[in-house]
Parts: sequence; C-alpha cells; structure tokens
Amino acid sequence: MKERTPLVAGNWKMLGDAASNTALLDRMRSAFDGGNFARIQALICPPFPYLALAADRLRSSPVVWGAQDVSDQAEGAFTGEVSANMLRDLGCTHAIVGHSERRGMHGETDTVVASKAHRLIAAGICPIICVGESLAQRQSHLTEAVLAHQIDAVVGVVKGGAAVIAYEPIWAIGSGRAATPEMAQAAHAFIRARLQAGGAPADQIRVIYGGSVGAASASALFVQPDIDGALVGGASRNADDFVAICESATQAKF
Repeated sequence: MKERTPLVAGNWKMLGDAASNTALLDRMRSAFDGGNFARIQALICPPFPYLALAADRLRSSPVVWGAQDVSDQAEGAFTGEVSANMLRDLGCTHAIVGHSERRGMHGETDTVVASKAHRLIAAGICPIICVGESLAQRQSHLTEAVLAHQIDAVVGVVKGGAAVIAYEPIWAIGSGRAATPEMAQAAHAFIRARLQAGGAPADQIRVIYGGSVGAASASALFVQPDIDGALVGGASRNADDFVAICESATQAKF
C-alpha cells in the first residue's frame, strides 16, 4: 500500500467567469463538506483573476486552491507576471509549472520550469511540475529519453521532496484518448526511478497522471502502484465528475 497521500488537482485553464466559477466552487464545496475525503488531497487551480474568489468560497473546506503558473522571477518590472510570494498571499498551496501548453505555446524551457519550481518552493508553495512526450516522440520510442531530460532538469530543485510531478503525455491532453493504465504506470515508474537516481526522495514525491482523466478511467489509474493521483482538465469543470474522480481516489488502496 502506498504511503503517499493521493492528490487530485483540477486545472480550470482559461475557462469560466465570475458567475459560473462561483456556482462551480459552491457545488464543489457542498459535495466535499458532505463527503469523506480525509484520505486524499483535493485541489482546484482557477485562472489568476479568480484565486481570491476560490479563497473566499473554499476557506475552511477540505478543498485547497492553487495557481496555473508563476513567474520565474522573484519581483520587478515584469508586466503581466505573478510572483510566488503573491500566490502565497492569496493562500495558494500549489502551482502548476511546465504544463505542455506553456511549453508549447509560450516556449518555456526546462531551465525556466526549474526556476519557477525553485521560486515556488522558496515561497512555501508546492510546485506541480508537468512532464510528458508528444505523439511523435512516443511513436519514435523516445518517451523515456524525453522524460529523463525533463526530470534531470528539476531533480536538484526537488531534492527536499516538496514537489509533485505530473506525467501528462501531450498526445492525450484534451484528445479523449488517455494512456492505458499500464502505459501510465510504466512512465510513472520510470519517473520515480529517475528521481531516485538523481538523489531526490522518490518515495516521498507524488507522481500524478494528467491527460483526459475522467470518472470512468480514474479507478484503473489509481490502483497502479506508482500513480498517486491525477491532474484533471475538462472534467474538473464539472462538479459531479470531479467529485467522482476524487471518490475513486479515496477507494483506491493508497
């Protein structure tokens, strides 16, 4: 049985408005207040403008909130950026870094991702560091080489154990075609071994799966020995689906 507390994190991306997000937060709060989720950690990551709203609606609830990104700079004349200390002021416990959409659309390198993770850890916030391969890389049998390069870039930052790694095969994100549980487990096991080889406490670091996770696929993923939860995209915008995924995590033999 795993000793790591499973994490189910919802990435809301650039979706919603004040009215719909308030309603969604209230539905989630009601469901979690009335359920038994003590064995897991549930997290939602709304867009930056709604972090204060999340703090207001979720305060004292079992659900914590975090950000979808952070600056790699501590402070300064960086228009449009948000620092780790600002996120801490808003009560964020986690922040996502290195999501494939940031890497692909904004050209974020492994070095930038490592710097962002470092800023978060220094501010007392847990980074969720995303790694994963493209379809072309998987078809060329480069999955492990890609993962090794991405993990090696951050292993020095996470040696204290205060981090989460999210394996998100790029070809599965938003495509409706999740990796099979066996494929995901193989990648997670490789990531954990690579962390260990780099001197990080791999048995303490949670490795979660992201990529078209839904209520129907969650149970089979969570029973895998090296999968410690999920980074949920579209399904996290539906309170019933997100709660169902969290319920699957509570029932798995972690």
